[in-house]
Amino acid sequence: MAEQQRTVSDAVVDSLGQWGVTRVYGYSGDGINGVLEAMRRSTSDIVFVQARHEENAAFMAVGEAKYAGGVGVVISTQGPGAVHLLNGLYDAKLDRVPVVALVGQQHRSVLGAGYMQEIDLRTLFSDVAAQYIAEVTSAEQVPMVIDRAFRAALSSGSPAVVILPHDVQTEPAPEHPHEHGIVPSTAVFDHPVVRATDERVAAAATLLAAAKRPALLVGKGAAQAVDEVKDFAEHLGAGVVTSLLGKPYVDERLPYAAGTMGHLGTTASAQVFADCDALLIIGSNDPWTEFYPAPGQAKTVQIDIDPRAIGNRSRVDVGLVGDAAATLRALRDATSAPSNQVWAEYVRDVVERWRKISGERAAVATDHVNPEAAMRALNDHLPANARVALDVGSVVYWYARQLILPPGIQAHVSGTLASMGCGIPYGLAAKFTAPDRPVAVLSGDGGMQMTGLAELVTVAAHWQEWSDPRYVVAVFDNRDLAEVSWEQREMEGAPRFEASQTLPSVPYEEYARLLGLEGVRVSRTEELNAGWQRAWSSDRPCVLSIRTDPATPMLPPLAAASEKVDQMRSALIKESAEGGEQADRARRLLQTYVDIEERARGNTTISSGSEPTLP
Repeated sequence: MAEQQRTVSDAVVDSLGQWGVTRVYGYSGDGINGVLEAMRRSTSDIVFVQARHEENAAFMAVGEAKYAGGVGVVISTQGPGAVHLLNGLYDAKLDRVPVVALVGQQHRSVLGAGYMQEIDLRTLFSDVAAQYIAEVTSAEQVPMVIDRAFRAALSSGSPAVVILPHDVQTEPAPEHPHEHGIVPSTAVFDHPVVRATDERVAAAATLLAAAKRPALLVGKGAAQAVDEVKDFAEHLGAGVVTSLLGKPYVDERLPYAAGTMGHLGTTASAQVFADCDALLIIGSNDPWTEFYPAPGQAKTVQIDIDPRAIGNRSRVDVGLVGDAAATLRALRDATSAPSNQVWAEYVRDVVERWRKISGERAAVATDHVNPEAAMRALNDHLPANARVALDVGSVVYWYARQLILPPGIQAHVSGTLASMGCGIPYGLAAKFTAPDRPVAVLSGDGGMQMTGLAELVTVAAHWQEWSDPRYVVAVFDNRDLAEVSWEQREMEGAPRFEASQTLPSVPYEEYARLLGLEGVRVSRTEELNAGWQRAWSSDRPCVLSIRTDPATPMLPPLAAASEKVDQMRSALIKESAEGGEQADRARRLLQTYVDIEERARGNTTISSGSEPTLP
């Protein structure tokens, strides 16, 4: 039998192998069949993972990059397959994650004819892949475009797209003679170690040493600087606040760790930001700008590897462009330790108050299960080597406020795009990249119905390949798009719109059992511990369906947003007058939450009272 002639597709697969790719997520279609056939006959270790939908495949590629590092790779056919990729690719762009998308296209001879599934892919991807997009129109472009796509994705932390017309995929593999018009290429990339200049470090050190009330804002850019953040915070006597994406990189058991910032953040984070006189931002681009210190309140230093991020969310007095760990070490050496410990004691006090508030909120009696209690109970059951995948919705509030991540546990969410449906795809990537580690997926019923029910099929198809089969999907089932319901009340002053907010009832645990997985149902608070224990002790993936109360308020920290409460109350009064089923219960719970915070803060009203004397 004649030897199979090597094609452009073989060259593409070879290039992926040279970049260390071991998994490609996607969905097949005629427009990308050439590359899939090359993967089938390849002797490399690259595995194709079939998702149920291209959007979910793109989320998996993002999850691969977030959990394992390196570049996530996703593949799709032309037309609708390409369109479906956009949401996941925007997730990568906004969270600054390297992903390469290989996208099929119709034959070159029919482009411009309005042919079946013909879409102008360059225009489609022009924004999401602004750093690199290329269409292969000749065999000689490979592997050059593949190498450049990977280098662009890695250097910019964003998606890169390579478009592969079907007829080019089956052309003979290129020869690459040493002549004009041929660009040689190598699969090589090295991350630079960047540190701000001594002059800039000295200016930042002078500013921070003069502060009486310093604070740190820690983002995901500090992922490789956990020890340096802790050391500098203790040296400076600073309160430490995290962005949502920075939460896994600060041990929240520390007495000066004030928790997550923003609308979904802690009362301690809001109080620290309200009272600090200096702020050091480390690798964060958090968009909750109204929760930053007020203009003119605090001198600000920012560390970021990307010079475009300096001053992006807050006025900055000194910008330090560099690697977080290296720059923090230099800043630590240059900064004298302040002698004033009053601020450090104050921070400890507001952190302790927050811990009291979070405990009391979790203990509030609600219909069915208090979602804060459900999340808080996980603290006693989460395995020490687990990975956490978080979907988007009200569950993010409970995660930010109630789950204390042990050091070293990775937790990821669609942070800046904040796209529902990322949870189970992220969790699958977490499991594929470390099959020996347990995974917790924390999802609301909205995210579960959007993509999770479909991708549970993928879980069922692969779980027996995993050396540790523990994959727990906790569904916070309140039968409501609760975050949007509370946003309607708070931001619009409008009642909950039942037709748009109510979700169908789904027996998630029964669906799991139908797929050959485990399913557990919890309907009462006293069942929580047994439910979590049973889920984690299962010999196969488990869906833990927790019936929670949608009337549980998503109250912003009152120190930064007390005026929002009156807006919520007003909306709930309107809602009650219209016969809203949740309204009266939500009003009672809202007042209970406000009372808990007021007592802990020592206030008689939301906007008055006294705090401990500041330095």
